[in-house]
Amino acid sequence: MTRIDQTFARLRAEGRKAFVSYIMGGDPDLESSLAVMKGLPGAGVDIIELGVPFTDPMADGPTIQLAGQRALEAGQTLVKTLEMVRRFREGDDSTPIVLMGYYNPIYAHGVERFLTDAKAAGVDGLIVVDLPPEEDSELCLPAQAAGLNFIRLATPTTDAKRLPKVLQNTSGFVYYVSITGITGAAAAQAQDVAPEVARIKAATDLPVIVGFGISTPETAEAIASVADGCVVGSAIVKQIADGKSLEDTLAYVRSLADGAHRG
Repeated sequence: MTRIDQTFARLRAEGRKAFVSYIMGGDPDLESSLAVMKGLPGAGVDIIELGVPFTDPMADGPTIQLAGQRALEAGQTLVKTLEMVRRFREGDDSTPIVLMGYYNPIYAHGVERFLTDAKAAGVDGLIVVDLPPEEDSELCLPAQAAGLNFIRLATPTTDAKRLPKVLQNTSGFVYYVSITGITGAAAAQAQDVAPEVARIKAATDLPVIVGFGISTPETAEAIASVADGCVVGSAIVKQIADGKSLEDTLAYVRSLADGAHRG
């Protein structure tokens, strides 16, 4: 079992939903980003998604695109993002970490070398948004063989014909994108999400976590109540972009986590 599997087993035993948070590695710089990352578990975060900045982030909205630009301008790289994970693991050996990003930096690093380095650093799972199931032999299957979960996104446009393909080699959890389009857009609605989550859960035993369009404790609670948990990314990244203090950023994260855990 990976740390992700263990976390969901524990949450199930406690009768609680999961709260997953996303931050961009290296935004606005490595040390500031690492300080936020280290504070997330204490603010109620169950799983951390750590973004790897990339020059052409096609699935990201403006908030996360700008975060990636800030990180790249500050010198952030895939290697430095793995270094953040290593340093985080010096004080926390239990919180799962999922690297989220695009295939190009991994391909440039070398898949075999990347998987070795990621596992050694303490990474638990990967979300690579531009690798479809048809390309599973590129990274998904080698990652699973290396002991890393490979987490796939399902969307409102993932129809009954496509869903089995999306789920076939997925592990850890399924990330359901609550709205079509880019990150940080419209607000998620629980009444729209509930039947979609039920449809996915009928096809897999994996937990289904819902992301996109969550920025308040009330929305986090509503969405978590119809799924196995929720993800917040853009709203947290915006706190960092707005120059909020570490304490204020983590207080905001805590309010979202409390909402999700009530779900």
